[in-house]
Amino acid sequence: MSVLRRWQYFPRKSNIGAGVKRKLAVLAALFAACLVCFATPAHAAGYPEKPVRFVVPTTQGGGADTLARHLATRLADRWGQQVVVDNRPGANGITGVEAVAKAATDGYTLLMTFTDHFVNPSLYKTLPFNMAKDFAPVIFVGSLPFVLAVHPSVPANSVQELLALARAKPGKLNFGSAGTGGSVHLAGELFKAMGGVDITHVPYKGTSAAMPDLVSGRIEMMFPSAITAKPFADNGRLKLLAVTSAKRSPDVPQLPTVAESGIPGFEVGIWYGVLVPAGTPADIVKKLNADIRDVANADDLKALMAKQGVTLAPGTPEQFAAFYASEMKKWARVVADAKIAQID
Repeated sequence: MSVLRRWQYFPRKSNIGAGVKRKLAVLAALFAACLVCFATPAHAAGYPEKPVRFVVPTTQGGGADTLARHLATRLADRWGQQVVVDNRPGANGITGVEAVAKAATDGYTLLMTFTDHFVNPSLYKTLPFNMAKDFAPVIFVGSLPFVLAVHPSVPANSVQELLALARAKPGKLNFGSAGTGGSVHLAGELFKAMGGVDITHVPYKGTSAAMPDLVSGRIEMMFPSAITAKPFADNGRLKLLAVTSAKRSPDVPQLPTVAESGIPGFEVGIWYGVLVPAGTPADIVKKLNADIRDVANADDLKALMAKQGVTLAPGTPEQFAAFYASEMKKWARVVADAKIAQID
């Protein structure tokens, strides 16, 4: 057989190789696609397979800690796995938040977050994490409103009367807070900015230190929680003028909101939510959201937290992300307008 005939008889090896490579490439692509399809739901289906750590950046006994422990107990019952509450107080919550920012992105480390964590980026020159980028939103859980409380000696029985008094005496009225940069302080600064008044801030080392001076009349006004202020109002030692939530509070249903009393759009308080490290699988986030939403919507837990002044209103990750993004912008403006010095 001539060389030419042999060449015509046998197909070229390079053609066979190319065809096989194409088939193998197609099969490999199909196999990879199948792996993706089956791997994602399986990841969430087995979760959690070991104890989950729930970091609370405060000491034991506070509002965030109480809520986290109630959620942890119910999630543990639901999952058949331990949910360990890990209190990491320090540096205005930064210590605990940093621990979660640097944790593995496997869904086994959760963060109980609240208002102050989204104010910190405006208060501190540098932080060891980025609140906007280093976390994935899981769920908004609930909120605790403040009330506008004044000493009975203050000649004002409504928000409008208080604003008129403050405008007539710029800088003469004092409002107390639990410390510079905290939620109670910023509530007062927001009131000043939106109400167009000049009121002097007097910082204390905690609400427990400020309340005696408010009740005694050393300071004229403050924004404590309803549950803190109500006992003093009931015995006539304080006057409550309004609640700071967007809607009237079941704790003090007789009080109008600040917004409906002449400062439209005014809303402030303590809110709570759950975050995980950025990069946590989306299916895990989805499962966490569904399970936390279910336990937070339970009537017994809602009733229990209502006694603490907290209204539970869980939502979606997307709603939570939009909410805390708006909170960061809002408090950045307030901190800038109040000329609060940044902390090194």
